[in-house]
Amino acid sequence: MLEPFYSPSVQHTLDLIGIFVFAISGALLAVRKNFDIFGIVVLAEVTALGGGLFRDLVIGAVPPTAFTDVGYFVTPMFAALLVIFLHPQVERIQTGVNVFDAAGLGLFCVTGTIKAYEYGLGLHAAAALGLATAVGGGVLRDVLANEVPSLLRWDRDLYAVPAIVGALLVVACIHYDALTPLTSGLAVLTAFVLRLLAMRYHWRAPRAWNRRSTVREEEGA
Repeated sequence: MLEPFYSPSVQHTLDLIGIFVFAISGALLAVRKNFDIFGIVVLAEVTALGGGLFRDLVIGAVPPTAFTDVGYFVTPMFAALLVIFLHPQVERIQTGVNVFDAAGLGLFCVTGTIKAYEYGLGLHAAAALGLATAVGGGVLRDVLANEVPSLLRWDRDLYAVPAIVGALLVVACIHYDALTPLTSGLAVLTAFVLRLLAMRYHWRAPRAWNRRSTVREEEGA
C-alpha cells in the first residue's frame, strides 16, 4: 500500500477545490455557447467529474466517488449557479481561474495515477489514467459543446503535457520506492508550474515535420 498523499480530510478539500475550478471552466464555456441553465449545469458537472468517473470505471472503483460523496456532486452545481448569476464578474477574473485550473490539473494527474496504481494497474497504465483523470473532463466538455478538444489543437497552450510529466514523475517515484507526500507534492508542483509557464510563454506542441495542408489555419480560434 502506498503512503497516503495527504490526510483524507486535506485530500478531500483539495479534490473539491479542483472540482470547483474545473466546473467553473465548463460553465463559462456553456455561457459562451448560449446554453440554457440546464446545459450550463450539465457542462459544469461533466467538466468537473468526467475524468474521475472514467478512471473509477476503468479500475473498478464502483460506485464512483462522484456518486457516493454528495460534495463531489453538489460542488459543480454551486459553481454553475455562480456563473449563471455572476458570469461577467467571473469572466473578469479568468486569469485567476486559469491559475487554479492549473493547480487542479497538477493535483488530479498525481492523485489519479496513485489511485489507479493502488487498484492494481501497472505503472504505464496508471500514468495513462492519471492523465485521463486530469484532462478527461475537459475533453468531454469540448465534445458536448461541439468543439475540437483543446488538448488536440495546435493553437492552444500546452495542457496535456504538464499532466503527462506529473503522472510520469509519480510512476518513477513508485518504481524507485520513493513515493511520499513530499515527492507527490513535488510532482503536483512540477505539473502546475509547467502549465503556468505554458500559459505565460504560449508554449505549444510541435506539428508534423514538413507539414503541407490546405486547411485554413485559424490562429485565434
